[in-house]
Amino acid sequence: MAKGLKELTSREENYSQWYNDLVVKAGLAENSAVRGCMVIKPYGYAIWEKMQRALDQMFKDTGHVNAYFPLFIPKSFFSKEAKHVEGFAKECAVVTHYRLMNDPKGKGVVVDPDAKLEEELIVRPTSETIIWNTYKGWIQSYRDLPILCNQWANVVRWEMRTRLFLRTAEFLWQEGHTAHETREEAIEEAYRMVNVYRDFVEQFMGVPVIVGHKSENERFAGAEDTLTIEALMQDGKALQSGTSHFLGQNFAKAFDVQFANRNNDLEYVWATSWGVSTRLMGALIMAHSDNNGLILPPKLAPIQVVMIPIYKGEEELRMITARMDELAAELKQRGISVKVDDRDNVRSGFKFAEYELKGVPVRLAMGPRDMQNGTIEVARRDTLTKETVPQAGVVDMVEALMDEIQRNIFEKALKFREENTTKVDTYEEFKRVLDEKGGFVLAHWDGTVETEEAIKAETKATIRCIPLDAPDEDGICIYSGKPSKRRVLFARSY
Repeated sequence: MAKGLKELTSREENYSQWYNDLVVKAGLAENSAVRGCMVIKPYGYAIWEKMQRALDQMFKDTGHVNAYFPLFIPKSFFSKEAKHVEGFAKECAVVTHYRLMNDPKGKGVVVDPDAKLEEELIVRPTSETIIWNTYKGWIQSYRDLPILCNQWANVVRWEMRTRLFLRTAEFLWQEGHTAHETREEAIEEAYRMVNVYRDFVEQFMGVPVIVGHKSENERFAGAEDTLTIEALMQDGKALQSGTSHFLGQNFAKAFDVQFANRNNDLEYVWATSWGVSTRLMGALIMAHSDNNGLILPPKLAPIQVVMIPIYKGEEELRMITARMDELAAELKQRGISVKVDDRDNVRSGFKFAEYELKGVPVRLAMGPRDMQNGTIEVARRDTLTKETVPQAGVVDMVEALMDEIQRNIFEKALKFREENTTKVDTYEEFKRVLDEKGGFVLAHWDGTVETEEAIKAETKATIRCIPLDAPDEDGICIYSGKPSKRRVLFARSY
């Protein structure tokens, strides 16, 4: 068995350590020499690339185009939108100088005191300000609208308590920034993009999500409305997995972005922004994986099928790998990524454990007896089941398995969420469910920030969202006893 697998902490023993072990030992990422930052390793980046390609196509299919904006943002830009600067002020990395020099005392290099910037630059925590300053030069008339731009980039939010993929000082993401002629168009865009995120996370990642509005207290800084997708992890905690913001005219007014409307009157532009990040990698790991390692949905697995020859001697190895290469070529013709692992310096048992740890959806193994009998062993990572089948039909079988495994992973996660979503009507019941069961809790709330903050302070649970499909339902707030019109979704979260 692979040494790394032996050292994998179990979920039941310590979920947090299990997660960290899995990220490192499966070769996804590791901590870097820069505190709070991570190195995304090739296997982890290959998963991110598949996410990126799928999302990028979904954006383009809805009329969006990619652009790129500067990493550095003048400090003064953040002063133009008060709520925005307040929301990010404590997370900003600031560039104050532009040059180094040799230390006159001979102790390496130091910052040149004569190279102080006239205005400090903020390393991009998000790009609303620099983009809306740019849009001012792009927009004069309603004919220039809409602008539907997306940017793939890195951002920096100075985090001191970090966890690989979930919370790091620097991370990768995409951020869409759109400009519209009317309020209605901008709101429609915000809904469109949160639904794109929902479709991606459910159809590609196999993670069911709940779509809803953030409470006023939890909205994005500078937004009039924030839509979110919320996923439930296997430890019963929620993970915000994507957000889409209706920004109103706040940034247009801050940067004086006006256009001549159809009546030739000047009007401020309406805006949205929306984004997902490498935090989705954390969701993928925590929603599906087990004590044996990763479980990857086929649509995002860098290697969908691994073939492992079982042999004694070079002649058997050549004979078996030749047959495997034929099967691999057929699978590749059907768009399935395949690896034939013919390494002769590790045992087959090591390889089995290694690819189980890495979450490869399907494993095919073949030995001399299989060659004689025309059979092959097929093992599924999601169910840990295996069977011996005829080689003649294995390509069709594996192709069908891709869809079956993708569907099974989603349905298992959906069942877990349903079993761990609880309606409560009293505060005592609310606290008991959070402590004993966890998961999503649907409860009445009076709509006030005071109640929301009191519940958070006492239980560490936050309002994850007000679900879009939450029915009107007269009730009593679990905390204040005041009237409530619908239940909201609470959970402890990452």
